[in-house]
Amino acid sequence: MLRSTILHPELLYGLSLCGHGSKILIADANFPVITKTPPAAKKIFLNIAPGLVDATTILKLIIEIIPVESAAIMATPDIVEQPIHTAYRSILGTTISITGFKRMEFYECSENKETCLVIATGETRRFANLLLTVGVIMPGITTAMSNVK
Repeated sequence: MLRSTILHPELLYGLSLCGHGSKILIADANFPVITKTPPAAKKIFLNIAPGLVDATTILKLIIEIIPVESAAIMATPDIVEQPIHTAYRSILGTTISITGFKRMEFYECSENKETCLVIATGETRRFANLLLTVGVIMPGITTAMSNVK
């Protein structure tokens, strides 16, 4: 039995493929996963139904397992912050920078070869796409293996 907040084997495998600088896309229910991400990216479809599984749940689980260096959101055409963006900022904290990109710019970012993992969610809140950049594990950070001798 795993001692992880994530039990989904395909998601754990996808996270294990990511290294420093890799990108992880948490895609909302409207995101064109197949056409706007690199063919080589691992794609995991958790979009069971509208609202299931939501993007904030995925984000909360992922940040317990991997370090996040920075993030990018899909901004509205008028650059008005959406409630989902406020939720992301709350979850990620103040030390992780979040950059907003208009839709076509965001698509360009998600199509980059550094995007190694794409998680399709059932998130129905508008402009809920989030692109995470994987950071590094800093010295002194406790990991699950810290107590193994």
